[in-house]
Amino acid sequence: MPGVTLDDAVPLADLMPWSVAPPRLGRGWPTAPDPASLRARWDALMKAEGPEREALFEPSRARTAHTAVAGLPGRPADTGRLVRASGPCPDPVRVLAAPFDERWLIPDHRLIDAARPELWRVADERQVFVVESAEPPFLLATSLFPTLRTGRVRPLYRRPGGAEPNLAPGLAGFLGHSPDPLEVLAWTLAVVRPDRTVPLTRDPGLWSRGVAWGRRMLWLLRRDGERPRLPGGRRPYVRAPLPARPVTLRHDADEETLHLDEGRVSPVPLAAWEFEAGGERVLERWFAERTAPAGPGTLEAIRPSGWPQGWTSELLELVTVLTLLAELEPRRAELTAEIEAGAAGGALVTATDLRAAGVLPVPDGARRPASVLTLDEEGPEGQLALL
Repeated sequence: MPGVTLDDAVPLADLMPWSVAPPRLGRGWPTAPDPASLRARWDALMKAEGPEREALFEPSRARTAHTAVAGLPGRPADTGRLVRASGPCPDPVRVLAAPFDERWLIPDHRLIDAARPELWRVADERQVFVVESAEPPFLLATSLFPTLRTGRVRPLYRRPGGAEPNLAPGLAGFLGHSPDPLEVLAWTLAVVRPDRTVPLTRDPGLWSRGVAWGRRMLWLLRRDGERPRLPGGRRPYVRAPLPARPVTLRHDADEETLHLDEGRVSPVPLAAWEFEAGGERVLERWFAERTAPAGPGTLEAIRPSGWPQGWTSELLELVTVLTLLAELEPRRAELTAEIEAGAAGGALVTATDLRAAGVLPVPDGARRPASVLTLDEEGPEGQLALL
């Protein structure tokens, strides 16, 4: 089809039409790299009374210790005002707090300025959350609840249990490829452009190659199945014991070694060390979140007294994931070249094509959350929540 270019690629906002603004926590202490610290912080808050509790809570315009809010969908929690709260800490849940940085969160609506209940309603073991970013990588995918402050969050499914894909109605049938939503997501991760448009193709061979690349990226991003491993001889190991409280992190490119003070981890390829997300080196940010000092007298200052063994395991896996992701990048360039060649040959499915077929514009209802009434939801002060 002469004149067809990638400039008419389909916007992600039309491909996955329902999106939600990112959650806004409003305070740092309800998240931590380890759940034990969260329980200790909660206990410290419960022991405080009156103005001391209010100060420790760190009030904002959206939340104070006196604010009445409903419970998070599907999460058992006290909905009485926090100023009168007592009892144990709600069980922390694993979240994606920053690119490639999994932490823990106290899932209590009273602690979160903007929790986005519509995301909690569809969060389960089948869900995949796609998170936009203005800088590479332009899309992240996670099975965990996302608390990143980057861009819009687009759930792959509009309902729990992997029901009702969040895709433009009629898209899968028009493409003629597999109707599996995970394949559409894999393709999207493989070919998304910086402007967050997604070239689509009629070529089944090219589609299969892109999906295979994207599925591997999706596996590395989600990390919810078999754990990623590098071949023997390339797996990172602790070569010198890590100190109890490391304060510096540096990389030796010649030796492919990561130094945490006098502790050493290798091999760590330069590509893993230089891997960036959101304009920051992932390994440096991950380390800083676990070692940067917190203000004295704050709940955030309640942290492990040393470096937990679990953090070392997480670091080794993170190095593995970044190494494998870096190795995938050359294939992305090859896919882009194949897509451009396909566009010249008429294999590109454009936004104009989808409009002509009636797939676009998507119905207004597809941009709004579905009605999910299968979860228990309690209103403020134990009242019945009306949805």
